[in-house]
Amino acid sequence: MSSEKRCQGCGVLLQDENVLQEGYTTNLENDICQRCFRMKNYGEYQVVTKSNDEYIDILKDVGKTKDLVLYITDLINLEKNIEQIRTIIPNKMILVLNKIDVLPKSVKEEKLKAYFEKLNIHFEEIIVISTAKNYNIDYLLKRIKYFQTSKNVYVVGHTNAGKSSLINKLIKNYSDKTQELTMSPLPSTTLSTVNIEINDYLTLIDTPGLVDNGSILNHVDLKTMKRISPKTEIKPRTYQLKKNQSLVIEDFLRIDYVEGERNSFTLFLSNEIKVKRLLNLFHNQELKDKNKVTYSIKYDEDLVISGLGFVKIVNKGVIDVYLDKGIDAFTRRSLI
Repeated sequence: MSSEKRCQGCGVLLQDENVLQEGYTTNLENDICQRCFRMKNYGEYQVVTKSNDEYIDILKDVGKTKDLVLYITDLINLEKNIEQIRTIIPNKMILVLNKIDVLPKSVKEEKLKAYFEKLNIHFEEIIVISTAKNYNIDYLLKRIKYFQTSKNVYVVGHTNAGKSSLINKLIKNYSDKTQELTMSPLPSTTLSTVNIEINDYLTLIDTPGLVDNGSILNHVDLKTMKRISPKTEIKPRTYQLKKNQSLVIEDFLRIDYVEGERNSFTLFLSNEIKVKRLLNLFHNQELKDKNKVTYSIKYDEDLVISGLGFVKIVNKGVIDVYLDKGIDAFTRRSLI
């Protein structure tokens, strides 16, 4: 039978009838479904595919409330259309820039905030945090109190941006509750909304992460996913390239520098990812069977590979990027 009780890990309705359907548990007295139990205790993961349309419908319902919204984004893997959230949710919103701890310490917080202010997307405030290092979490809570319009505060963002990590940190720091959200580096961990009462004046409502279909994380196995998601401070790697030289980033992608003056390419990727430079792109055909896209780079632009990180390119030039079909790459004004 099914119940009105929801899984405290991912938010789905619990049921004990069909082991193949979401929400299955062996006993309706349990607080979490079997999927969350196995993910939490054994690191196992069951893929549940939901379309972004379903998630967007949930976000549209958030937009019908007057409640404060926290929009969490990952500084290493910023989504291409950060303004999209404003077309769905008109509420008061704080932009929370997470994972400052994996960017080099030389990156200044004020410069990051200024970058997002120039995008002309309205947020009540932009706050830089690290859930891993507990950085700025007290300040964030103060600003939530200042801007909230009711007890309910919604938490939204793309998968793997750190929504569940932030909520778990707030529970640990400010609540005597024992509930913990299921955390995983994989998409679709939270399947429905989950209400977490932090204290008498604050209930956080976690929402399913919008899935970035073009992310490399959808194309690799769990072991690789853990390796390419940075956990420690990134050590940027800079390569000076002349025309007709290349960078090969493991078997993920290849960048050929085909036109331009001597140029600087700085890679902001997990330290575990190996990179090699080819001194003559014509002498090595490695990864050239992948899908090729040509980009004209302006001064001070980043090439972003969705889910993997980004490459800061200083001068203008033309590059050919070889990457698996279905993985997104795009250019933007340099973040750093």
